[in-house]
Amino acid sequence: MHSLTLITTNWSEPLAVASYTTGVSLHSHTSVSQESLSFVKSACSWMPGLNQMLQHYGQRSSQRHGIRLDLNRAYWCPPLLPRMAYDVEARQIQRLWLTPLVSITDHDSMEAPLLLRAVPSSRHIPMSTEWSVPYGATWFHMGIHNLPSRDAVRWMERMKRFTEEADAARANNGDLEAFDRKLIEMIREMHESPQVLIVFNHPVWDLHRVGAATHRKELHRFLQATGRCIHALELNGLRHAQENRDVAQLARETDHLLISGGDRHGLEPNANVNLTTAATFTEFVEEVRVDRRSHVHFMDQYQRRWEQRILESTLNAITDFPNFLPGWQRWDDRAFHPDANGEMRSLRELWPDGDAPRGMRAAIHFVRMGGRNRAVAAPLRLAFPGVNRLGAEGF
Repeated sequence: MHSLTLITTNWSEPLAVASYTTGVSLHSHTSVSQESLSFVKSACSWMPGLNQMLQHYGQRSSQRHGIRLDLNRAYWCPPLLPRMAYDVEARQIQRLWLTPLVSITDHDSMEAPLLLRAVPSSRHIPMSTEWSVPYGATWFHMGIHNLPSRDAVRWMERMKRFTEEADAARANNGDLEAFDRKLIEMIREMHESPQVLIVFNHPVWDLHRVGAATHRKELHRFLQATGRCIHALELNGLRHAQENRDVAQLARETDHLLISGGDRHGLEPNANVNLTTAATFTEFVEEVRVDRRSHVHFMDQYQRRWEQRILESTLNAITDFPNFLPGWQRWDDRAFHPDANGEMRSLRELWPDGDAPRGMRAAIHFVRMGGRNRAVAAPLRLAFPGVNRLGAEGF
């Protein structure tokens, strides 16, 4: 059976939702996710002076406090706590007069759905995660949705253990082919459960910068090895239109279904959802896996300039939220770095006086203020010219 993907946009076809009863939010993150800060070095190169400031404070931290700057281990957490993140997604769907089904996919964790199942309004949330997997010379992110409740914690432990062991094998020139085979076996085993949905998130994005040609080669090898065990390729609401067009072309070549995935990290809700008449998430999975049907609906925010949306999402990481719970209000409560003993601690705990150095505070204030000005996004527009020109399909 060939796949059937419908793609509509809320700005040109707002009535596309009329024949559906349910909206599905896939792929979004909460405060549980640990997002690498390894991008900071390249991000600092966009604005004059920031790179020098980073080097200055890195050297001073090492000399005065014995803490060596390690952006590969450092990470930040998205601002929205699980209940807040769930509500952001559910309310957007409710504004379409649809019943919401929300699948939270934090990086390599199912803590958020476990917490949300204790709340009556979200007790049916699927057990889902975004699994980071090394494969060959590259890395992929797999959306694993709706694992059986009785097995979900065990599966999460297996997935984390695989990633850790495969990553260690890479570092020590181990047998990578053996781990590639093990990964395929694990995906096939998940596929055997009819309620599980396996989505290839942002498949063409060379997230770890191994080189476009290398990533694409491994991508095709992986899709050939997994076959129908990958149930859909993601159209990502936080990636630009050109990349999503490339994913659509890939889906045509491999006869894969396309599916939504907003990839929300900040305050803005997912920029696309799936439309369905399914009453439960398991029914939705059957529609995707068995009927091979998917209706992706892009929301109004996807029309906005991609570089501005990326900038705003990034700014959420350095924004203070006074109305949040104590201990999660300041940006440096939500960013973590190894201390002198290698233990992860919040930046707020690491500052000598409980506050960021004056120069860093000034730089962050400048970036926050500049983020409200579209001109600050100009370097991104120059680096990625025309990537978000929307086509007839809406992406």
